Amino acid sequence: MSFFTDLDIKTQQLLAQPPILQATVNPQQYRAVAERVQQNGGRLVALWGSDDREREMNMAVHAALAFQEGLLWLRLPVGEGRPVFPDLADIFPVANRMQRAIYDLLGLRADKAVDERPWLRHTAWPADSFPLRRDFELEQDFAGGFDDYPFVKVEGEGVHEIPVGPVHAGIIEPGHFRFSIVGERVLRLEERLGYVHKGIEKRFEGMTLEEGVRLAGRVSGDSTVAYAWAYCMAAEMATATMPPSRAEWLRALLLERERIANHLGDLGYLGNDAAFAFGLAQFSRLKEDMLRLNHTHFGHRYLMDYIIPGGVVRNISAEGIAAIRQEIEVLQRELPTLKIIYDEHAGLQDRFLTTGQVTPQLAAKLGLTGLTGRASGQAVDLRVQFPGVPYDRLDVHMATHSNGDVAARVSVRFDEIVESLRLIEHIIEHMPEGEVHVPVNCVTDGKCGVGWVEGWRGEILVALETTQDNKIYRCHPHDPSWQNWPLLEYAVIGNIVPDFPLINKSFNLSYSGQDL
Repeated sequence: MSFFTDLDIKTQQLLAQPPILQATVNPQQYRAVAERVQQNGGRLVALWGSDDREREMNMAVHAALAFQEGLLWLRLPVGEGRPVFPDLADIFPVANRMQRAIYDLLGLRADKAVDERPWLRHTAWPADSFPLRRDFELEQDFAGGFDDYPFVKVEGEGVHEIPVGPVHAGIIEPGHFRFSIVGERVLRLEERLGYVHKGIEKRFEGMTLEEGVRLAGRVSGDSTVAYAWAYCMAAEMATATMPPSRAEWLRALLLERERIANHLGDLGYLGNDAAFAFGLAQFSRLKEDMLRLNHTHFGHRYLMDYIIPGGVVRNISAEGIAAIRQEIEVLQRELPTLKIIYDEHAGLQDRFLTTGQVTPQLAAKLGLTGLTGRASGQAVDLRVQFPGVPYDRLDVHMATHSNGDVAARVSVRFDEIVESLRLIEHIIEHMPEGEVHVPVNCVTDGKCGVGWVEGWRGEILVALETTQDNKIYRCHPHDPSWQNWPLLEYAVIGNIVPDFPLINKSFNLSYSGQDL
């Protein structure tokens, strides 16, 4: 495309709508493209590595960059003799942790990076052993050891630290939060994540395309629809398979149901974290009714294993559509009342307003994305900018706010529920008839595919490379929590320690989604 012509970048087009391009670059071009994208308001969507020595006699670093016209997948070959690649953290600060993860998993280091501390390893495997290399021995016993992670120290009169986690009192996943405070005022928060490393990317290797979707749907359980759909988009692109139109509409129906269910749950927990148990009771009731309907008509409370390559596993019945219509009526009747209660409750507003604020300027600079980004003035929603089927026919109304505090994130959640209910009404009214699944075409070695879906947290990307016999060579799923966890560290600065659970819940990021 003309956007990169003067940089001497030769691209191939993987998909025309939205435009998804792929290019192999050298280190200078890698940096130059990233700078061009950033200067023109684009963003880094994902960064990962691969061991391609069996194919190309080298390893590689991959970057997915969103720009005005679509998505660009860059591949940078990295020689084993000098396993370094250009640092992008000065261009896109969100690259920092992704680059550290690339080293932990593949031994490829960002050249002259400021922060080279381990991110995922936690002494779970030796420092000179890299699990995503093809010659890594899976059947090994590692002794482990003491993990003396070098947290940044804050010094000064009256400054002390509060370590929280990684094991928490509730059932949330593990994460360590190191607060530096004076009194109750937070001066700095530093996170340490990576305690739930599951080996998902390694497990993908050698799976069939049909098997892989079940694993993709379990990267982050509250986003199973978004991950499964993104994976299927990638698999269908790689195999040149066109799913039936009705299946695409059913996928959108489930994606909006997933969005609503998560927002309902968060609104209840946000009320509870501000000592308003009534809100937790009411929103939990509404969410539970929705999950039960999911189980009855789609086979799973959280909609797992419904979306598969080539379509969906089964059609929806007339009874199911009638039940969804009734559910919409209930939510449209009760939500306005609950919103009024939240908006007019003095105790809630005292806790919500100005708490955990991320300004639009800071959000743009550091790459805040998804729901929390839209609450801080970042008007980005793939359903609007790059609408695929059926969103190209739904005219999605984007919910945004500019205050960037807990109150703004609550407001965006309410608005997105209302919009998702409208979209679901339109979907069940205009969904085309027909089949809901077709067989996936056979694929040869070296084919690529990309899935890009606006999940309830933000944009989810799945990059897929195939090998013979419809099997997976490399699959990288990317969660928007990679972008947003660092912003939580900024959001809490200047707030009091007791407000951290509230701020954290207003982001509600995935631990496991960024620890593959």
